[in-house]
Amino acid sequence: MQITPLLEPAGIARLREALTAADYTRAGVEARLGPEAEDALARNDFRPALRLLGDSPLDTLIRLYVCGQTVPHATVAAALPVEDCVDGGLLEPVPGGLRAGVDLHPYEGWWLVADAPELLRPGAPLRADHVLGVGGASNTLALATLRAPVETALDLGTGCGVQALHLSRHARQVTGTDLSERALRFAATTAALNGLDWELLHGDMTKPVSGRRFDLVVSNPPFVIGPGQGSHIYRDSGRAADGICAELAGRAEELLTEGGHLQFLANWAHVEGEPWQDRVGSWLAGTNVDGWVIQREIQDPVSYVQLWLRDSGDQFDAQRAAAWLDWFDEQRIEAVGFGLITLRRRSAGGFPRVRMEDVHQQIEQPMGARIADWFTRQDYLRTSASSDLLAGRFVAAGGLRLHTGSELGDDGWESVSRRLEQTRGMHWTEDIDEATAALVASSSGGVTLGDQLGLLAVAYGLDEEALTEIALPVVAHLVERGFLDPVRD
Repeated sequence: MQITPLLEPAGIARLREALTAADYTRAGVEARLGPEAEDALARNDFRPALRLLGDSPLDTLIRLYVCGQTVPHATVAAALPVEDCVDGGLLEPVPGGLRAGVDLHPYEGWWLVADAPELLRPGAPLRADHVLGVGGASNTLALATLRAPVETALDLGTGCGVQALHLSRHARQVTGTDLSERALRFAATTAALNGLDWELLHGDMTKPVSGRRFDLVVSNPPFVIGPGQGSHIYRDSGRAADGICAELAGRAEELLTEGGHLQFLANWAHVEGEPWQDRVGSWLAGTNVDGWVIQREIQDPVSYVQLWLRDSGDQFDAQRAAAWLDWFDEQRIEAVGFGLITLRRRSAGGFPRVRMEDVHQQIEQPMGARIADWFTRQDYLRTSASSDLLAGRFVAAGGLRLHTGSELGDDGWESVSRRLEQTRGMHWTEDIDEATAALVASSSGGVTLGDQLGLLAVAYGLDEEALTEIALPVVAHLVERGFLDPVRD
């Protein structure tokens, strides 16, 4: 099927010209409102902004699409091509003038077209085919996505095109799929307004691209965990429990080119008596992929159900909530994990490396750079035997801190703990001993690890062979965590 924007090409051109002339950009809006009004908007308080605004084209656009106000027809006509926008649904005639029919959002250096958020339609439940705009989840995925240049990129469940916009900066060809025809028309409008050309395909997740491979695949899928009888396309996949995420993980190998990556946000069930790592790990059984699965949050079923019932703007339905919670009990689901899964179709050599772990600390953004570093370190460790590590030279990462704890004993203060902390990157911490602290401190890239261990053995009166046997897995772990960087000649 052919996907067309909400406006005809001539209307798109007139709208783009009007938005550009008004300086309706993120920077333009921030400069017009100032920090006080911007801070108030972040708290959903429009009053300071509205007190500032007059009738200029930029002010009119802010009134319509930022503050959700009704504006007289004549005032809107001075800012926008009204006929085009009404025909395309971007404006709605109402008593007193016109109001926003969609969310026309200045997002970074682009314009984004999505459904108006519930905040601007208070009391109105979201329609079943509601098209989300920018939110916390989409920002999380955008920051976590790898940004190396690629030939082909795929956005599964593209919605209004948030991820496709970012992909356009470093992918020669961008493809988006969605089950919602309405979402695809919004994405087509977003692309056209920004002068971009995307391939947009209608269908459920990977079906429209069956048999094709991509260098990078990203997805913010409809991952909400339930019995598989959902009400909103953007959040409900039609699969029971965490089936959509299991399905997506299992198709990584067939979707990716050699060395290609799949990154997606996911929810997974914490089932009684089953470690979550075993459940998620089973999704990758028999596949030829490396993976890093990061659990960022855990929610109990009651909080989870209440969150998603509120999300759709519906009034709280106690009967529906009870039925959903009964289903959780029947499935023995004790909690729900939320996180990010990054998979890579494995390059030749060695066994696939998959790590699953909880990461609750703050991470230096963009997280995508941290993920790229992690895969680079995995490649180094996979191809480095013990002899390679001993012959290698290492440099302590920048920004490390060592915290020591002491107890007062009979002979004065005695050191009882040492914690190594990263102040950059992933912000990992590690409890270490005195010898490891000395090893890290002496890692300046000048001598090999073997020579370092020989010197430490002499300094601490240890057997060098025994020290080496103990130290090699410790060094490998410190490299994986980014405390030590290998010197690459």
